[in-house]
Amino acid sequence: MIKMALNDILTTSEGDALVSGGDFTAGNSEMQHQQLLLMCNKGEFKQHPDRCVGAMNYVEGSDTGDINREILTQFTQDGMKVSKISASVPNIYIEAEYV
Repeated sequence: MIKMALNDILTTSEGDALVSGGDFTAGNSEMQHQQLLLMCNKGEFKQHPDRCVGAMNYVEGSDTGDINREILTQFTQDGMKVSKISASVPNIYIEAEYV
């Protein structure tokens, strides 16, 4: 199976569009999509209001199983194969790729 790169307009670490030479910069955005899915809350994307993990909502919690399940569910629904999750908020490590 041939895996196509996920290309989109890239953003800065602050979330602004990355501009180079007066034009938007496009490139591999897989990590960017994963970060948005992880950090945004449900309802923030009109096209898929039930998507997103909302990782900041788990900061006060002590049960890492809750955030692990939510990451697995949301990333899988978004079309990724998740091979590893290690969440101990605020440290979250995820190995996943779009298939």
